[in-house]
Amino acid sequence: MGIRSFFAKPLAAYVAAQTRKWSTQPVVFQNQILQANLKKAANTVFGRDHGFADIQSYADFKKQVKVQDYEGLKTYIDQVVEGKPNIVWPGLPAYFAKTSGTTSGTKYIPISEESKFTHFTNARNATLSYVHETGKADFLDGNLIFLSGSPELDIVNGIKTGRLSGISNHLVPGYLRTNQKPSYATNCIEDWEEKLERIIDETLPANMTLISGIPPWAQMYFDRIIARTGKKIKDVFPNFSVFVYGGVNFEPYRAKLFDSIGKKVDSIETYPASEGFIAYQDSQREEGLLLLLNSGIFYEFIPTETYFSDNPTRLSIEEVELGKNYALVINSNAGLWGYSIGDTVKFVSKNPYRLIVTGRIKHFISAFGEHVIGEEVEKAMKHTMEQFPETELIEFTVAPQVTPSEGLPHHEWLIAFGNPPQDKEAFRLKLDEALRELNVYYDDLITGNILRTLNITYLQKDAFIEYMKSQGKLGGQNKVPRLSNDRKIADALQAFALS
Repeated sequence: MGIRSFFAKPLAAYVAAQTRKWSTQPVVFQNQILQANLKKAANTVFGRDHGFADIQSYADFKKQVKVQDYEGLKTYIDQVVEGKPNIVWPGLPAYFAKTSGTTSGTKYIPISEESKFTHFTNARNATLSYVHETGKADFLDGNLIFLSGSPELDIVNGIKTGRLSGISNHLVPGYLRTNQKPSYATNCIEDWEEKLERIIDETLPANMTLISGIPPWAQMYFDRIIARTGKKIKDVFPNFSVFVYGGVNFEPYRAKLFDSIGKKVDSIETYPASEGFIAYQDSQREEGLLLLLNSGIFYEFIPTETYFSDNPTRLSIEEVELGKNYALVINSNAGLWGYSIGDTVKFVSKNPYRLIVTGRIKHFISAFGEHVIGEEVEKAMKHTMEQFPETELIEFTVAPQVTPSEGLPHHEWLIAFGNPPQDKEAFRLKLDEALRELNVYYDDLITGNILRTLNITYLQKDAFIEYMKSQGKLGGQNKVPRLSNDRKIADALQAFALS
């Protein structure tokens, strides 16, 4: 047993005890966080504009602060970006997490001194929860890798600015850096393909025991290793035993990833966002991710059916129900107030509060009123692939085809397979049948001859990689939306269609 695994077990026990303390008193901790955040920000520009000093309850808060996305907060955040202090949170942020917005251009998400350590601490706690439950800790003595963006940071009016994954690299304590891969120099390479080759150079001779990254880029890493060595990952890294991932639903990638590895390894799902570390998988036996109700964020939940109304319903943690889709709203100790992060979630447990991420509130198809969401297309794909075990999925996205050259409008599924189904027509019909079972409105449109059954466009294996490269978004934490209500992505992917 190495020194890291030796000390990990008592630390894991301590983290588990602390987790039990707050997870059994969720409402108490959430109310404390709301009041603490309001008090701290009462004399900021936002706090004065919204009467924070007079807010006594959550009901008062809802009257004073409306739900808004980045655009709604932009006038305040722009002032922070200009270097003005005390706008949404006391002082200036420790960092800006720089992300791409669809309507706002570049977004600058503030990370405060109070919030910055939760990003690393909760990633660490996810691993320690695994150690505590399973008793396995030897993997901590080997080499660990996080496939991330560059840790090089810019300075914007005195504030360090970069991608969240790059910022997170700076928060890793020194005692973990000695077994972390890749090297800082390699991690700073901007070109993803060059960076990936250098990462492979560094990791091939190493004792890799934990690998972390979003599934499509981890798959790309595995594919390149297999191409170079001619071996499965288990034969290259025989002690690799834990895969940590986040950012996308794992299920569509699971079969191909494990086939590339050549054995089953344990996996830990996390839910990090630029706006805060939201949840992590605290158990290998229970469904869902533990919502972190003690990390400086007061959460609100809007039933998705009311989200786009003039007066959306806003619920606190004690008011949510199991099995319902909610848009997630945060009020954070970094100065994000009534902030809709764009994700939809569904609770699978209330003791403790565990959830699954079901999609994006603005990523849906409703060209004909069907409102198909990400969770539904992913479940339909998973169910269909189970009936065609020879299939290996690489990536897919879905878009409406409103004006086809012939026939009725339909949904177009653009799919890159590692190994396609042997009976493509049977696969298409089963996929359509699965979606009809999941979405009654879609079924009604098919039954009523408003839509025809879905169409599949088969893409080259590297289609999504080449598309992301063409958009300047290859690698890091970038990912293709699972579905869109327009044809921008679908039309671009036609260039990679198989004849």
